[in-house]
Amino acid sequence: MRKDLFEQLMESVKEAHEIAAGRRRPARVTRAADLLDAKNPDVAALRAHFKLSQAKFAKLLGISVDTLQNWEQGRRRPEGPAKVLLRVAAAHPDVLLSVTRAAPRRPTRRSAA
Repeated sequence: MRKDLFEQLMESVKEAHEIAAGRRRPARVTRAADLLDAKNPDVAALRAHFKLSQAKFAKLLGISVDTLQNWEQGRRRPEGPAKVLLRVAAAHPDVLLSVTRAAPRRPTRRSAA
């Protein structure tokens, strides 16, 4: 690792420790409640919180990129199970990530030769 990158990393760790100890205020705070209102989820902010592209976030949620774009641009709103999934993503991102990583793959069919 380059020395300058290591020094930046160490400074980050020190800053995080100071924030956790209450000696320093965080530059910004993101709360699940801020990302996902009960009526209209802010899908773009949630995606930004995950630091994912539209394509990757759509794949994570199991939806099309077009659907995600419609939600983000306000042309449509998530409903039913999608809304619940977004609530889980906002409140417990680690759970969503662990479940999607561990998702079993469907077996492929081999054509009979």
